[in-house]
Amino acid sequence: MARELAAACVAAALVALCAAALGVAAQPPAPRPLPSNYQMITPGRYKRDQQLACDNPKDNKAKCMAKCDKRCPNQCIVLCPGCKTFCMCDFYPGVSCGDPRFTGGDGNNFYFHGKKDQDFCILSDAGLHINAHFIGKRNPAMSRDFTWIQALGIRFAGHHRLYLGAQRTARWSDDVDRVELAFDGAPVSVPAEAGAAWESAAVPGLTVARTAAANGVRVQLRGAFDIVANVVPVSDEDSRVHGYGVAEDDCLAHFDLGFRFFGLTDDVHGVLGQTYRSDYVNQLNVSSKMPVMGGAPSYVSSDIFATDCAVARFGARRAGIAMVTGAESS
Repeated sequence: MARELAAACVAAALVALCAAALGVAAQPPAPRPLPSNYQMITPGRYKRDQQLACDNPKDNKAKCMAKCDKRCPNQCIVLCPGCKTFCMCDFYPGVSCGDPRFTGGDGNNFYFHGKKDQDFCILSDAGLHINAHFIGKRNPAMSRDFTWIQALGIRFAGHHRLYLGAQRTARWSDDVDRVELAFDGAPVSVPAEAGAAWESAAVPGLTVARTAAANGVRVQLRGAFDIVANVVPVSDEDSRVHGYGVAEDDCLAHFDLGFRFFGLTDDVHGVLGQTYRSDYVNQLNVSSKMPVMGGAPSYVSSDIFATDCAVARFGARRAGIAMVTGAESS
């Protein structure tokens, strides 16, 4: 009898352990925090040589000096000690920077130019839809616009809408915050100091935290997305080198973005979204210096919150719409 009772107890314990393990497995992964030893450098438009001194308290060596790489002259992350420098575009697995260069869920880089003053579906899934508003400049010598992402419109949980935008500005200053936020049509205000945060009372797990006193935020919805957004200008130097033609009355303030997603279905779509599918086949020339994803008409949305792009999945589990991965025809 004692032996049978002991066996029953062991069996019950195993069942409990299995149930607990399944419960843990069912939980969405927690967003990875930025390293505790990171610091941000924001040299600004006219102070590209600004440096940061990193000290290692464990040795007596002189402080190393870090400065932003030429690829991200306006803002970068420095990990101390060691002075290892990252562009925001290098730090997150899904990113969009500059004349939008994306890093897909498959790890490959590609460009998507879109068109200025239009909205494009970046990601669309059953419970999450993200559009990006593009601003830009026309180069008469080219058949396309130079474009940058100026705003995101995020739909989730059926009816909720989160707006994240970079305000237009003529002349850039690191000290002037250009981030604009709104949730369900109401402005979101976050104190202008690094680490300050806002948390939604209506949606548990929805937070906005400042990564810098101005122009840097991290937007998270637990179990759904983690977005780091930094407002940066098009510098005079970049305009001169690339022929952007930046005017005196508009520095083309835009976002450098880092994305992480959780719990996506295998039917996810959109410019970036499709690269997270298990059946995604990258047909771009990844060895090219500038692989470009075409098919822009498939991603056009009628406004920043619209879910009417040709590849929309939001609100329903649909399948059968082919992935658009072909190279741009122009």
